[in-house]
Amino acid sequence: MIALSDDAAPPVPHRKLGPGRLVIASHNQGKVREIGDLLRPYGIETVSAAELDLPEPEETGTTFAANAELKARAAADLSGLPALADDSGLCVEALGGDPGIFSARWAGPSKDFAVAMEKVHDAILATGPDAGRDAHFVCALSLCWPDGHIETFEGRADGTLVWPPRGEHGFGYDAMFLPLGATETYGEIDPDAKHAISHRAAAFNLLTAAVF
Repeated sequence: MIALSDDAAPPVPHRKLGPGRLVIASHNQGKVREIGDLLRPYGIETVSAAELDLPEPEETGTTFAANAELKARAAADLSGLPALADDSGLCVEALGGDPGIFSARWAGPSKDFAVAMEKVHDAILATGPDAGRDAHFVCALSLCWPDGHIETFEGRADGTLVWPPRGEHGFGYDAMFLPLGATETYGEIDPDAKHAISHRAAAFNLLTAAVF
């Protein structure tokens, strides 16, 4: 048991999410599909921000959690429904954590992640012949209700980068990311297998334990 001082505020209990409609605050169809798959067993009917013609807010946060929260707040406010937003990205040790929160922007206006992966590869080579390939994915999931209540959960998956990219599954940087201890990239493994080990799954497990 944790003893609270007389002036310490007690922990705020998690709010439970019941069955019904929920907005996935993303225009990235890969994320929408993956999050929808994770939510389906809980009786949640998902609708994407794109389906509702919701605008994509400018991501002005300096962390994954801050960007996830601003997207979730915007979608919940505009739709009048609970909204779940994901902000995730690839952090490469040799690049000082880049592309990080700018992972999608490295793909350019056309969201071409083949280009983004090549940029990452070229940037690592530019640091020198001894540059390491250690990297990790981070995912922040923020769930916001229309009244402004918000809860955020963060997960991480460690691994290394391979070149050339391998596999046709997944999206984003998946084809160049080899999870720690694995022999296949996120792009090569079956989507159900990825759901069990990914950064998004780690964040989602924390979310489901709290709100369902």
